[in-house]
Amino acid sequence: MKTIITSNWRPLRRALLNAPLVSVALCIAALWAVPRSAGAQQLYVSQSGDYIVGEYDAATGAAINASFITGLNYPVGLAVSDNTLFVANQLGNTVGEYNATTGAAINASLITGLNGPAGLALSGNNLFVANLLGTTVGEYNATTGAAINTSFITGLTNPDGLAVSGNNLFVGSYLGTAVGEYNATTGAAINANFITGLNAPGQLAVSDNTLFVVNQLGNTVGEYDATTGAAINANFITTGLNDPDGLAVSGNNLFVSNYLSGTVGEYNATTGAAINANLITGLYFPQELAVASVPEPSTWSMIAVGGVALLGIILRKKRRTA
Repeated sequence: MKTIITSNWRPLRRALLNAPLVSVALCIAALWAVPRSAGAQQLYVSQSGDYIVGEYDAATGAAINASFITGLNYPVGLAVSDNTLFVANQLGNTVGEYNATTGAAINASLITGLNGPAGLALSGNNLFVANLLGTTVGEYNATTGAAINTSFITGLTNPDGLAVSGNNLFVGSYLGTAVGEYNATTGAAINANFITGLNAPGQLAVSDNTLFVVNQLGNTVGEYDATTGAAINANFITTGLNDPDGLAVSGNNLFVSNYLSGTVGEYNATTGAAINANLITGLYFPQELAVASVPEPSTWSMIAVGGVALLGIILRKKRRTA
């Protein structure tokens, strides 16, 4: 008597071919289990010497597009939100809005009528602008550019650097010696002399509860407690600085632009140790910095693409065997 041996594969294969959604479900499970890598990062650098904003790889310092945005009027302040890059044109008294991926202008005159705009900071949909040649910080709608309060904070001395942490807005006064702390909702002073004894405090950056401050004329970057203003290390970074101006922090990396040497350095945001003091070179009066992540494809977009691809394969096989 002949023994008939059957395989479990053919019924299973037949079931999958007749129920493509099952295969798609299996594909979804497999794709869901694949870990996604962190996105790369872009570092934007405003260069007032040649009226451009350049775009660089934050990990290597390599130029992605050294002339990412051109035709500006002494660009200084930068701020990035999602896919939008804001640029302060100090001599044009404007803030422009640009596509952070392509550099194309969305609205080159989003905000007008300013007085030497310098530092920019975002809090939700509110854009704060420091008027270096005035005494004010103004508040604007980041989507429309409409003024919310052009005199949000007044009585300042050449306000320059801005940073937001929670509901606190920090303001550095370039020709002063202090960083002030203000309510980011009302503009009321919490402590106008939050940090004192500085030497031309310029740009600011916040990471968790740490506030980094550029002392432009002192050639240092200081580290302070963002709650109390107490110095953690007033000489946190001294190596490789030459008229430091811009700051940007990303994770455990702190980037510093050097106005006179035309460089951007990279430092450990915990220790202050130089990672690469000459990460980017050959710049023309670099000023402010901004960092943005390049998004990786989302898990669900990968699932959708994979599922559609697998479904197409299954249906094609069915047509061939029909």
